[in-house]
Amino acid sequence: MLKIESLTKLYGVVIGVNDMTVELPQGAYGLLGPNGSGKTTLLNIITGQLQSTVGTVSVLGENPWKNEALMKRIGFCSALDILQTKTTGLEWVTLYTEMLGYSHKIAVDLAHQALDRVGLSQSDRLRGIDQYSRGMKQRCKVAQAIAHEPELLLLDEPFSGLDPIARYELTNMLTEWVKEGRGLLISSHILHEVETICENFLLMMTGRLLASGTINEIYDLMTNVPKNVWIRSPHAPKLAVALQQLEHIATVGVHEDQEGLDVTTTDASSFYSQLPGILAAEQLRVVEMQSEDDSLDSVFEKLMQLHRGEL
Repeated sequence: MLKIESLTKLYGVVIGVNDMTVELPQGAYGLLGPNGSGKTTLLNIITGQLQSTVGTVSVLGENPWKNEALMKRIGFCSALDILQTKTTGLEWVTLYTEMLGYSHKIAVDLAHQALDRVGLSQSDRLRGIDQYSRGMKQRCKVAQAIAHEPELLLLDEPFSGLDPIARYELTNMLTEWVKEGRGLLISSHILHEVETICENFLLMMTGRLLASGTINEIYDLMTNVPKNVWIRSPHAPKLAVALQQLEHIATVGVHEDQEGLDVTTTDASSFYSQLPGILAAEQLRVVEMQSEDDSLDSVFEKLMQLHRGEL
C-alpha cells in the first residue's frame, strides 16, 4: 500500500520529515504524533502535493508526484478549512468529484451517497458552507475524500471540531471502511481517537519515525524503560518502606503531605502484580494511583530518550 525509503523533506534549514523508511501492507494505520511532528508534511508528500528532498515514496505502486491518475485511487481529507464557503456542501463535494474526471450527473450522485454516509442531512447539504459549524465542515471534507470510492483513504485530523455523536458516527463509518478491505491512514495527535479503528500505528516526533507496529509491540519496545507511578495513600511512609524492598523499584519519594508517593520502577508489570499483595500483607490502603506513562506524550518522550541514549 505504501513504501517509503530514506525519505527526508527540508524547508530551507527546517526538517519536516527526517530519514523515514517504512513499508505498509494493505490495512488501517494510525499516524500519531504531537502537533508539529511532521504528520501533515508526510501526508502531503504521499498525496503528491509536496516533493521529497531526499528518498522515494511509492503509493499503491506509483510515484505520487504530479500523478493525476493516482489521485483517482486515493482520497484525502486535509486538516485545512474549506475555503470555497459561498457554495453549498453538495456543490463543493460535487466539484471536487468532477475534478477527478466524473460527469456532473455521476458526480452529484456520488456526492449525495458520500454525504449520506457521513451523516450530513439533506437540508444542510443544500445550505451555504459559510453557515456550517466546524463539525459540519469536517463531515463535508470527509465526504469529499470518500465520494469516488478510493482504494486508499488519507485523513488529517478528521475528528477535529466534531461533537461526541459525530465522532462516534465517523468512527463507525471508518471501521466499516476498513472491514471492506480498503486502505486507511489516519493522522491524529490523540491516541484514543484512532485506536478503536486501527490496530497498527506509526509514531512520529520532530519529523522522525520513532516506532511502528501494534500498540502492544510499541509498548514492548520500552519493556526495560523506567516507569513513573504516582500513588496517594494515608499510609504513604509505610508503603514507601515496603516498596523499597522490591528489586525492580528504582526510586521512591514521599511528598511533604505524607500522603503522596512518586515511584519509579524498571518492571511495571511486576510492580502492578505485586502491589496488591503488599497492601494486603501490610494492611495498607491506596486511595488513588496513576501513571504518567499512560499518556501518548509520555510514550513519545520515553522513545525520544531511548533514541538519544538517555535510558
